[in-house]
Amino acid sequence: MPKHSTAVKYRVIEHSLFIFLFLLQFSFNSCGKKYSPEQLAYINGIEKLRKEKDNDMKNDPDSPFQRDKNVPFHNLNYFPVDPNYVFHSKLYLYKNQDTVSIFGTKGEERKIVRYGYVTFNLNNTSYKLNVYKGISSSGSIYYTIWFTDKTTNVETYGVGRYLDFDLSPDTNYIYTIDFNMAYNPYCAYTPMYSCAIPRKEDHIDAAIEAGEKKFH
Repeated sequence: MPKHSTAVKYRVIEHSLFIFLFLLQFSFNSCGKKYSPEQLAYINGIEKLRKEKDNDMKNDPDSPFQRDKNVPFHNLNYFPVDPNYVFHSKLYLYKNQDTVSIFGTKGEERKIVRYGYVTFNLNNTSYKLNVYKGISSSGSIYYTIWFTDKTTNVETYGVGRYLDFDLSPDTNYIYTIDFNMAYNPYCAYTPMYSCAIPRKEDHIDAAIEAGEKKFH
């Protein structure tokens, strides 16, 4: 075989190998799970948000680490971002939106409305999460989800974790329930704060291995 033909052959092989490795890089994350380009873009977006939150927690004058100088800051701890913990659901309103009592970590009683719930399916099991309606100390209305699960007090904060919830005026709106965005309340970092303790009915009987882990 002529030498130039051999050289062309090996250049073709090298080019094919490069393409293969390039595609492989964008098909798998560091844990070896196969993800689509859209999922990889989502993962990168969440990781960017986490870095931004670390910066805010370290430097923002209103962060718990600036308010309580006795707590040294380090980057927050997280499960790896997993698109399989992203779900979609309508908001189902309770017919009777009862005002219920919850308690803060310092023992104070608070009143909040059990407003509705969302649903999700994990490992072929259906779950529901309550959505609560409350009034902040400044008088503004907010909606929130809080929960415990099988990672609580093991890998994640012992009180529980929270998910923000933005209410849409569209009654048919499909909400995104993203456990990669589950976060610890400020009392997870310093006892200076008191935070709501999820109720027994807010427990998920599964391990939600997504979102923020214990800080301490």
